[in-house]
Amino acid sequence: MEPVFALAFGVLVAASTYLIMSRNVLRIVLGLLVLGNAANLSIFLAGRMGTRTPPLVPEGATTLVGGANPLPQALILTAIVISFALIAFTVILFESAHRRFGTLDTEALRDAEPKPGGKPAPAAAAPVAGDVPAAETVR
Repeated sequence: MEPVFALAFGVLVAASTYLIMSRNVLRIVLGLLVLGNAANLSIFLAGRMGTRTPPLVPEGATTLVGGANPLPQALILTAIVISFALIAFTVILFESAHRRFGTLDTEALRDAEPKPGGKPAPAAAAPVAGDVPAAETVR
């Protein structure tokens, strides 16, 4: 069964790479979600899935031998929280860029970079409500 999961991991990484390299912001966010799931699957695979012993201590024994390892489960829960925070930050960042520039196309969001073979890009748009002016930033 592990070769099937390894193949699924490869497919998830390939799909996330394809989505992240897209010009559409929604595809980039979906690619990050798929990449987070691929990371969870890799942790799951690294935790050796072969044990089938229930986590019960037999009568007269003091320790559990051959039971399930709880460390991969804890790592996967941590990875889920981290990937959720990354996705939330990315969505807020893209939403702020959409409010400021009016587009979600990554090529159109290149206003901070000079245009190829031409003059520099125009000055940034007027501040959006909620932005902190440069004079009020904390140093």
